[in-house]
Amino acid sequence: MPSSPQTADVAHDEALREQLAANLARHDVRRHPALGRKRASVAVIVLDSHADLHGADPEFTGLDATQRRDMLAEVPGASDDPTLTGHVEGTAGGAAVLLTRRGSNLRGHPRQWALPGGRLDEGETALQAAIRECSEEVGLTLTGDDLLGQLDDYPTRSGYVVSPFVFWLSDDREPVANPAEVASMHRVSLRELVRPDSPRFVSIPESDRPVVQVPIGGDLIHAPTGAVLYQFRAVAYDGLDTRVDELEQPVFAWR
Repeated sequence: MPSSPQTADVAHDEALREQLAANLARHDVRRHPALGRKRASVAVIVLDSHADLHGADPEFTGLDATQRRDMLAEVPGASDDPTLTGHVEGTAGGAAVLLTRRGSNLRGHPRQWALPGGRLDEGETALQAAIRECSEEVGLTLTGDDLLGQLDDYPTRSGYVVSPFVFWLSDDREPVANPAEVASMHRVSLRELVRPDSPRFVSIPESDRPVVQVPIGGDLIHAPTGAVLYQFRAVAYDGLDTRVDELEQPVFAWR
């Protein structure tokens, strides 16, 4: 994928909303049958951000460089990249997407990066589940009026088919993390998603598919979250016809 020359903050304005909505409307969503897997939904929430208000990474307060590097031990290629620190301080500013770090107490994928979302309840549609999970995890009441469009399903190694929905938050609704599920929340600037070094692809011996990595600050976001963010950038922002459902997850995310 060609890198973008964008380096400044992207304005969270009506022009951006129209751009994202128009590109998503042209996208032919690829859907996957469950085939014994569970269904889940996630929300890509586009909202405004300010570097001074939203740029901290409190989860890493008090950790030294060695401790931060230890948290990257299972990340493919991390040992060869001295620029990786494991934190996302300073990544807010302008239009952003809401990213969470999962709580360490959770049974599935603790401390990993995620988008608000989760498994469908019985009788729910994928969109209903995404809206409900946003309320439960980050305290946002979203409706169909906030919906911009949908991205491709992503089948995960851990037995889910994830359906991503893109929402636009334009008013004064403020996300509030549910401490039972979310360790920290981060408004990641679109500026980070269009970095010239994004995305990255690495090989692992366990699979013949490339592992996708989306650099955010001093960390790397992997599939499924990284795949969704990559396709959001490519399809919704850049207007490209990019598929991500065959991109691989690192082994630590298979569990």
